[in-house]
Amino acid sequence: MTRPITVGADGSAESLAAVHWAAREAVRRSLPLRIVHAREKTDAEDRAADAQEALVRTADEAGGRHPGLTVTTDLLDGGPVEALTAAAAESDTLVLGSRGHGAIVGFLLGSVGQQVIAAATRPVVLVRAQDRAESEAAGREIVVGQQGGPEDSAAALEFAFEAAAARGAALRVVRAWALPTVFTYSPGSLALADEAGGLEPYEKKALELALQPWLERYPDVKVTQQVEMGSAGEVLLSVAARAQLMVVGRRAHRSAVGSRIGSVAHAVVHHAPSPVAVVPPA
Repeated sequence: MTRPITVGADGSAESLAAVHWAAREAVRRSLPLRIVHAREKTDAEDRAADAQEALVRTADEAGGRHPGLTVTTDLLDGGPVEALTAAAAESDTLVLGSRGHGAIVGFLLGSVGQQVIAAATRPVVLVRAQDRAESEAAGREIVVGQQGGPEDSAAALEFAFEAAAARGAALRVVRAWALPTVFTYSPGSLALADEAGGLEPYEKKALELALQPWLERYPDVKVTQQVEMGSAGEVLLSVAARAQLMVVGRRAHRSAVGSRIGSVAHAVVHHAPSPVAVVPPA
């Protein structure tokens, strides 16, 4: 079954940028584009016709920019979080607009966007209103974070390598490491680090092992390996300005105050200027 690139549209500048990003991605990957609007449960019925009309206009604009692209539209009921999460499950990728930077403006804790990201079983890409196609054509990199062992970031690495191959872009894989504490390294890991000649060589070797299968699968993708001491969020954001797309894995969990997606994904989602793909574990 061919899964579409699905994008949420609500008439905002951010969602329009997301539609254009999703259309370009669908063309690159020869996938259909599905544009959806998720209604609030409290929306009056007479707003459905307006929403459907707006969907048709948006689809016409996307199709006009990309002749040959298959575009469909759907008006979704049941509430935005539930509807968009279900739409993501049926999609290759779900694309949403993001309102801006910072901890206040953007995806607030408990907002629709954050809840969908935390619950989605497929990658979710967040797009800023200022995103333009020119950034993809300017030779900027795909940047992806890698952490843990080979399996821990496999889904994010697969998404990033596939994106780089589709765009003919270079890929930067970033692994951050911290000074040892009882929380960051097990005794076994420290023993292996001693055998490797120290923590930094150990981290470099761990990154090489994680990348090996993807380098073999995508031999034409130019890859830069970056291992740097610091928090993963800060290290990733230090190279965000050179990225056309940031890719991070997701560690979603629920707490008393709502769904959360992990500190690294949270930092990149809120502060990276480029589109950000949040990829759930395989």
